[in-house]
Amino acid sequence: MSMNSAPPPSRWERILATMIAGIVGLSVLAFFAIIIGTWTGMENDDFSSGVWPTLTLLPLFGLPLGFVLIIALLVVSTRRRRAGEAPGERE
Repeated sequence: MSMNSAPPPSRWERILATMIAGIVGLSVLAFFAIIIGTWTGMENDDFSSGVWPTLTLLPLFGLPLGFVLIIALLVVSTRRRRAGEAPGERE
């Protein structure tokens, strides 16, 4: 395999990438919803009812989970690329 052509992503890489995009995307949207809610005049007590407790906790768990999934994607991708190299090609 030449150095210019990268092997296509595996199924696990596509699944991890989709999970990362979904979790981090939802966490960022929840973060912006909290900012907009505060900007419109909501107080601390207003965030304790309805869907707001879930929106408040989503970035606290989603962003670290997204970071862990990024590390997992990096490990899976590196292992796949190393396995695809010939023994004499590695630097």
